[in-house]
Amino acid sequence: MFKLQAILSYKYIFNGCNILLYIVLTAKYALNLISLVVDIMEKTCTDALPLTMNSSEKQETICIFGTGDFGRSLGFKMIQCGYSVVFGSRNPQMSSLLPNGAEVLSYSEAAQNSDIIIVAIHREHYDFLTELAEVLNGKILVDVSNNLKINQYPESNAEYLAQLVPGTRVVKAFNTVSAWALQSGALDASRQVFACGNDSKAKQRVMDIVRTLGLTPLDQGSLMAAKEIENYPLQLFPMWRFPIYLSAVLCIFLFFYCVVREVIYPYVYKKKDETFRMAISIPNRVFPIAALTLLALVYLPGVIAAILQLYRGTKYRRFPDWLDHWMLCRKQLGLIALGFAFLHVLYTLVIPIRYYVRWKLRNITVTQIANKDNPLSTSSAWHSDSYLALGILGFFLFVLLGITSLPSVSNTVNWREFRFVQSKLGYLTLILCTAHTLAYGGKRFLSPSTLRWCLPSAYVLALIIPCTMLVIKFILIMPCIDTTLTRIRQGWERNSKISSALNGKTDI
Repeated sequence: MFKLQAILSYKYIFNGCNILLYIVLTAKYALNLISLVVDIMEKTCTDALPLTMNSSEKQETICIFGTGDFGRSLGFKMIQCGYSVVFGSRNPQMSSLLPNGAEVLSYSEAAQNSDIIIVAIHREHYDFLTELAEVLNGKILVDVSNNLKINQYPESNAEYLAQLVPGTRVVKAFNTVSAWALQSGALDASRQVFACGNDSKAKQRVMDIVRTLGLTPLDQGSLMAAKEIENYPLQLFPMWRFPIYLSAVLCIFLFFYCVVREVIYPYVYKKKDETFRMAISIPNRVFPIAALTLLALVYLPGVIAAILQLYRGTKYRRFPDWLDHWMLCRKQLGLIALGFAFLHVLYTLVIPIRYYVRWKLRNITVTQIANKDNPLSTSSAWHSDSYLALGILGFFLFVLLGITSLPSVSNTVNWREFRFVQSKLGYLTLILCTAHTLAYGGKRFLSPSTLRWCLPSAYVLALIIPCTMLVIKFILIMPCIDTTLTRIRQGWERNSKISSALNGKTDI
């Protein structure tokens, strides 16, 4: 019997070694195959997108005025891509740290070597260009400068440069790309380069250079767009400012509201120290309320816009500026709301390990052992499970909305699919999250016993905007109203005669 067990043991060990050897060999072959595929892809990409020009082609010479950080970085990138670079400097002998292969000359000598000159100097130092007006006549000047403040000057730097040297063709470009992005290969930063200019041929030549550097040129039209292009890098989260301010004000208000109800009130009437609630309990009330409120604010401007269109009887009139800005910020509001929802989930997961919760559970257990009479309440079990199920489903759809709003995902779906997810599933998410909050309140909803200094529970505040918005939306989708709204959005007007008479006053 012992020998039989030993033989079986050896057999199992032998089979195990064979399986392990097979797994190792399979992994080795898989790694070799992956390495071969990667090598083929790299060779294909290298052949398809060469980093430099063909050596048989004649190198084009580019002149760069200025040897600062940006000028050096741009020159280094151009040399990598096969261009011949000549730097213009006021002190050619003092210039250092320049890329290998670049030549440094005076401004006048450098300008004579190329018909494309990149002006990488600040606007305050443009005056010397008037002395080179004869040399620069007919050449392309690429203005890459930025200002310190938005609308710092009456005209853009590019327009000022065109006025200063009228015989040149000025193109605005490269001001949205940083020196660091050029040094790192522009793979970790924005690759878009806005370009504008009055001369289409000059602008096209500059855009060809942008493509050769591995960047993406975007034609913005004439030189009148230069001011907007110069203001673009100075803007700090322009579409996020309103959502962030609104979220901050909402969270601060809700936090102090909960502190008054759950910390100050017990201390005044019961002399209890409940300040520890400000670390976990109160934030775990603030975050879900903020998430639900912001989610409702994502869809509220669409409802307001529909009411305005019904009231006006036409779609050919602009919405108020505040409503336009609100609608443009809906994506940012939704992403901030999703962040608050994530925080609510994380704070909820740590509830079982809190000292206060463990202490409370021990006391409940001791009380149950002493009483020995605590039957299961089926209604309470249903209420608890329904509340949790609604929260899980709502959070899942919330995450799905956030994923589909990412450019890498939204670019893979058509407009109807994107609208279905963001509109239909969005309203379903709002309904589930609102139902989750209603189920949380249960029988305590608006109960007099929950009032403290006549202040209702915080979750009641979270239901005001979502419930109001859902009721109005339900009215708008009724057939008698939805039919009229659909006709208006398809171009129908309630009073076409009056609309045609006021055509000069309406903003289409």
